[in-house]
Amino acid sequence: MRSHRIPVAAGRLTTLALAVVLTLAFATGWIAFELSGQSGRAVLLVHAAAGVAIVLLVPWKSLIARRGVRRQHTMLWASVALGIGVVISIVFGLLHSAGRPDVGYLTAMDFHVGAAICVTPFFIWHVVARPVRLRATDASRRSFLKGAAVLGASALGVAALPSANRAPTGSFASAYPVATQWMFDGVPELNAQSWALQVDGRRWTFDEVAAFDDRLTATLDCTGGWYTEQEWGGVRLSRLLESPAGRSSVNVRSATGYSRRFAIEDAGHMLLATRLAGGSLPAGNGFPARLVVPGQRGFAWVKWVVAIETDDAPWWWQPPFPLQ
Repeated sequence: MRSHRIPVAAGRLTTLALAVVLTLAFATGWIAFELSGQSGRAVLLVHAAAGVAIVLLVPWKSLIARRGVRRQHTMLWASVALGIGVVISIVFGLLHSAGRPDVGYLTAMDFHVGAAICVTPFFIWHVVARPVRLRATDASRRSFLKGAAVLGASALGVAALPSANRAPTGSFASAYPVATQWMFDGVPELNAQSWALQVDGRRWTFDEVAAFDDRLTATLDCTGGWYTEQEWGGVRLSRLLESPAGRSSVNVRSATGYSRRFAIEDAGHMLLATRLAGGSLPAGNGFPARLVVPGQRGFAWVKWVVAIETDDAPWWWQPPFPLQ
């Protein structure tokens, strides 16, 4: 029987290449979560190319993995968990690209990102426990040509992925779903009669807020992999702030405890919405009031708003992504 072996030098380079593209895929994935518009598209193309490169490197890596399995080292289970997690993330990433964003209650994007997060500790362990020690002979002409071939094939793979009906961030057009604010929060039970909005010490009732008729057409681009463009009705945030002079940011807080902070000068571009598409705002979509933030991803659009506060903290004084 013929034995399939991979040279030691090629094994080192394959492992290093996988480490690089996995790091690149993870970093660009999180950066793309934060960005929107054409800047998001540029980062997403790099992310997709890294994903294709991972797939292309799998056959070479499988030969290295067989050698590791035969050694039966004590942390074999961690390596297996890493491999399974990467496969799950790649498969659901491809499912999302193919236009199948929903998998039961969750979207394909949820599985794609969730698997990547779960394998991160295993990836860090693998890099630390099994460092790649390159040698001068590894920088050969053959290695360069192989690397160039992988890069070229990755670019062709990205070009072959379907892109119709997608936003620059890769999200698909969708009817407005009822979604959580960030991870697994539930819809709070709020009613218009008892709800009140606190704005720097002033209390607004629902009728007072709903009396405004500012309108804004904006696209909600969710990190779950979908987007929708709707007309929102409500009040510009700047009209609720009586004396923002000297303040640096505005913090918008939900009834669930969720909050996001924004630059005070952006208040005139944001809307506290009480209506959606000419009708009342559904409970699952933020009733009695939710924030509309054009140009930012869905996790910035705080739902079930109960408080708006201005202070001296800079807008970036918060985690880049919510922690709850």
